[in-house]
Amino acid sequence: MTKAEEERAKRLAEALRENLRRRKAQARGDEGRTAPETKPEE
Repeated sequence: MTKAEEERAKRLAEALRENLRRRKAQARGDEGRTAPETKPEE
């Protein structure tokens, strides 16, 4: 896997995790009560 592919896979995995957190929060009905987890770009 090339360096570019690895970076893309990392970004995709993080986006999927964030999407899952958001969907779980929405399902619980507390979307908006928690601040989104943000990480500085490397």
